[in-house]
Amino acid sequence: MSFDGAAISGVVVEFVKVAREFARRGHRVRLDLGYDIKADKHRFFRPYDGEADLLPDWVTLDRVADLHTVPGYDQDFVARVLSEVVAAGDEALLPRVRRVAEAVADRIVATWEECGVTLVVVENGTLPENITYTTALYLAIERYGARHRLGRFVFWRDHDLMWQSEPGTGKYGAFPHPTTPRPRDSQHIHYFALHEHALRRTREWVPGLRNISVLPNTFTHAPARVDGRNARFRADFGIPAGAALLARFTRIIPQKRVDRDLHLLAGLLARGVDAVLFVAGDPTESAPEQARLVALAEELGVRERVVFGGRLAPYDSPGDRYSVRDLLAHADLALFLTSYDYESYGNPVGEAIASGTPYAASRYELYDAVYGGLGFRAPLLDVTAHDLPTDAFVAEVAELITDRERWNAVMTHNHRLGAGHFGQDRVGEAVARLFPAPMGARTRLSVVLPVFNEAAHLERVLAGLRDQRGPGGPLDRELFEVVVVDNNSTDDTAAITRRFAEAHPDLAVHLITEAEQGVSCARRAGMDFAVHRSRARPFADPDERCYLVSADADCVVDPDWLWELFSAMESSKAAIGVCDYYYTAEHFAGRPRLWDAIQRTLRCRVVAWSVFGGFPDGKGFAVEREAYAAVGGIEVFYQVQDGRFVNHLSDDWDFGIKVRSSGHDIAYAPRSRVEINPRRVNHALEEVITGRAYGNDGIIVMRDIRVEDPAPARDSDLTPAEARQAWEFSIKDFTPKNVVLPVLLTPALLEEQRVVDFFGADLAARLRDRIAEIRDEMRVVDFTPIHAYKTPSYRLYLEFREELFAVLRRTVGEDIGSPPPLPECLREVPEERFAEFVRYYCEDRESGEAHNHFGNGGVF
Repeated sequence: MSFDGAAISGVVVEFVKVAREFARRGHRVRLDLGYDIKADKHRFFRPYDGEADLLPDWVTLDRVADLHTVPGYDQDFVARVLSEVVAAGDEALLPRVRRVAEAVADRIVATWEECGVTLVVVENGTLPENITYTTALYLAIERYGARHRLGRFVFWRDHDLMWQSEPGTGKYGAFPHPTTPRPRDSQHIHYFALHEHALRRTREWVPGLRNISVLPNTFTHAPARVDGRNARFRADFGIPAGAALLARFTRIIPQKRVDRDLHLLAGLLARGVDAVLFVAGDPTESAPEQARLVALAEELGVRERVVFGGRLAPYDSPGDRYSVRDLLAHADLALFLTSYDYESYGNPVGEAIASGTPYAASRYELYDAVYGGLGFRAPLLDVTAHDLPTDAFVAEVAELITDRERWNAVMTHNHRLGAGHFGQDRVGEAVARLFPAPMGARTRLSVVLPVFNEAAHLERVLAGLRDQRGPGGPLDRELFEVVVVDNNSTDDTAAITRRFAEAHPDLAVHLITEAEQGVSCARRAGMDFAVHRSRARPFADPDERCYLVSADADCVVDPDWLWELFSAMESSKAAIGVCDYYYTAEHFAGRPRLWDAIQRTLRCRVVAWSVFGGFPDGKGFAVEREAYAAVGGIEVFYQVQDGRFVNHLSDDWDFGIKVRSSGHDIAYAPRSRVEINPRRVNHALEEVITGRAYGNDGIIVMRDIRVEDPAPARDSDLTPAEARQAWEFSIKDFTPKNVVLPVLLTPALLEEQRVVDFFGADLAARLRDRIAEIRDEMRVVDFTPIHAYKTPSYRLYLEFREELFAVLRRTVGEDIGSPPPLPECLREVPEERFAEFVRYYCEDRESGEAHNHFGNGGVF
């Protein structure tokens, strides 16, 4: 449904791009051009004529039936409401608006029922040309969605919100537009704004609106070329072969300011530049404006150098008619000298960039928000200071179209930049993420793989997932799927994923994107995507559990990793299943001290996780879908680093804490194994041996371990002192998190026999009592989530450290040794006040001393 009320416009073209993604999935596509919505187009109730010829053959033109039978709903009424209610603020007509909207909603729903509509795309729906229809559409959406138990089935994109479209005319009144139906926080609708500016303004208008994101207009980035199809374009329109061709494709209405193009042409000709202006647009839309432009061309003496070429087919039209793309194939420069406050996006600029044609534009109100702020290069006319092209502007345009070296540099720069920001893939990714196809009936596991510039390793990782095995051979590929989350990669990560999916159609591989940088954000996006799809599984047994599985693009999973994890989850009915992790000894040949420190940590983990169940690690864990949803999914926390917010990297552990503290069980699957990439240790080794790995002072950061350092990685063994420091760093991080934390979160574990046997009855009882005291003491303190578990864990560790290490020596091995030395500030504290000062030490997050002492990352 287009609210533009035009046969072909930028709004309709964008609809086609979105609809194409649904057509590829097998949807039948119907388009209502909105003739019965906007009064100022003067097409109210007009039948369609040749409009279908301008659209792909898979689009069926349609419209809501019997709107002309709604009492009082006509062009005059819509025009009155716009002028009296919206613009002037007179609410006298509002009761009639509501009555008419109810009747219009009935007809919308009836039409959707007759067509069997399963998804609705609304383009430009919040433009208040017709608040009666907008009100009716919201009513219809809620009725139809409830009747058919639909979830999010409406894709609603606003191209021209009130503050962006012709504000200078006063046509839509003043912000905050009290009579205009505002976007609703509906379970059935996801809204899209064209850019961050529009998103911010929308949220100012409707605080708390949740289901909204940015989806820019997109374009097919392929250079437009002169070929057999369009070779005669210049000849057919009488354009001399050697003349520079200026292209303007637009609606011929006053707001578009085609008069500026005529003045520019006159200036170029005066400078001796042989040029022709081609104006592509419907000359009948505004006959007075067309006549004015012809007269102006005569007055300026350029009439013979102007071609009014009529309406061309849309940019990507598959038909035989000449299209905008054919014009751009021959053009030397695209022009967009529009009114300052008229355009919100400026599609012609995007289409020129996509075609490999330089452009010149006015610096209209949102130009910088859409293009200029991203670094595109073009001559720009400052229309706040100069209404018509200046001599300097004409000179800059002349230089661009006559200096081919500069012309090529600008074209190449803009084309490459545009593909990243406005590539057609962005539509497909938005559709796939927000309106995903249902999961297969037999699919039980979704493997989520966050990736950022992993082109060098990704194919091997995907192959390892494809080649998973079960008890009788290759694992049934209908049992699982892979969700690759591209987190702003600048290499071939996305292309490799697509090629792999095409080459292996027996395995479902989905590619989605996450714009906010950070593995935590990417993992959350992938798991949320999988939850949404899994709930649409056909013929699903309500007792059948579905699992979300985290994997890491720089680690290698064993062939039976997924099956063993799945089996452990099915048999234990736990909420989370965690894998075993290991390093390969050959990677540490010649470094026995380092290998010893690593192995002691891994041996401790095997013992502790066998007793307590462990905690999830992003390298490989599974969570049952409903448990994931029950705790609110993965939560991304933020910290301030160097004056800026950064997302916290321990989302896997923090998520496990949420699950465990909510009363759910965690199962350890020791036969589900993942090999850790040794570069993780090599990259952070210098920080490990100085006790500062993964950041300090409360900030958890991880440098990009894929980037090769200028100096070669350290391959020599640790000195005895360095080995001791590395081990102490690792065990100080391990013990509070893996031995203390489980019983702190779930004190009932201290009643279970395996846990009592591990600690010993006396220590288990004293831990239980002390945990009760600390939990009661801290119950009203508002700790931020990132630190909520650290303070009590650190306190318990310091109070019971000697006994805890005695347990580790007994259960893991004597080589575990004694606890690392106390922090210097605690060494001289009187014994009777030790627990008191431990509390101050651990709660002093201003200094971060406790955080730095205990470390950050469980490095080994």
